[in-house]
Amino acid sequence: MASRYNNYPFMNSLIITTLFTLIITDGLSLALGRPIVPDDELMKRKHEEWMALHGRVYKDVAEKEARYNIFKENLRHIDAFNNNNNGSGFTLGVNKFADLTNKEFRETYTQYRRKPPSVLSNSEAKSFRYRNFTAIPKSLDWRARKAVSSVKNQGSCGCCWAFSAVAATEGIIMLKKGKLRSLSVQELVDCDKTLNHGCHGGLMDHAFQYIKRNGLTSEANYRYKEAGGKCNARKAAKKAAMIAGYEDVPKKSEKALLQAVANQPVSIAIEGGGFMFRFYSGGVFTGSCGTDVDHAVTVVGFGRSSARKKYWILKNSWGTGWGEKGYMRIQRDVRSKAGLCGLAIEPSYPTL
Repeated sequence: MASRYNNYPFMNSLIITTLFTLIITDGLSLALGRPIVPDDELMKRKHEEWMALHGRVYKDVAEKEARYNIFKENLRHIDAFNNNNNGSGFTLGVNKFADLTNKEFRETYTQYRRKPPSVLSNSEAKSFRYRNFTAIPKSLDWRARKAVSSVKNQGSCGCCWAFSAVAATEGIIMLKKGKLRSLSVQELVDCDKTLNHGCHGGLMDHAFQYIKRNGLTSEANYRYKEAGGKCNARKAAKKAAMIAGYEDVPKKSEKALLQAVANQPVSIAIEGGGFMFRFYSGGVFTGSCGTDVDHAVTVVGFGRSSARKKYWILKNSWGTGWGEKGYMRIQRDVRSKAGLCGLAIEPSYPTL
């Protein structure tokens, strides 16, 4: 039978080529055991694989369906950003938080409590000891100088404040005493109840006050359990570290923060509840965030990327599956005095 396109040879060629491509593609997929699968089915398969990887189990079919829909939406946003980031310099990735809404994530993993405006901070009554420090290197990484312990995972306990305070304390003790020792976060969660609230939030300055008064035992002696509990006075009595006090870095000054970090790891508050921060995977973070600080981390260094972009190195407490094996590089010296994501609003550090 003559084709209706006989007078248009190029149309015949196009049809033949298209059919041939479809036949070959479908046949090859089937031959390799990769049948053509609808998008939703592929997404459900990804969800199942993600559940297995992170040991996630749901109570019933309804919860699984609800979590799947959240997971699917988060993945679509992640893929959209990575495919259209226009050379932003950082990427997002699927991690253990992928089946949570932003609200759920903030309520569980970001429990930093800001200082009340009426409270006079410790350093506002003192001079900033690093104010005149000028011997600042172009880059510095306290991990390379053995002043940073391994990345921890706070789990579903909102005690980021305790992890931040402990990391800063471990750092100054190593730098002054010459020995890095992992200290107990659980002691702060269980025993520092005067002004802090265990898994329901707290403030690093209050934690430093506790460590000054009571000291802190080792992680090996009083292990972290991802939940609050009654203070174990017997374990807490076995001290592994003491500090003389703490100081606050002058607010909203990345220059002052740089002077402090050039001398020791520093605790900071940051807005960590945003979508981009939550799913940060690697590179120098320059993403969208505000200055409503709700999370606590520790600055353990600074540097400059191959693209000449200045950054801070942050140690987080969300495990090694987040970011760059538990760390983030975040842009330094931005136009806002508060720093990116508010990181220069409330920094502080322990003293010996």
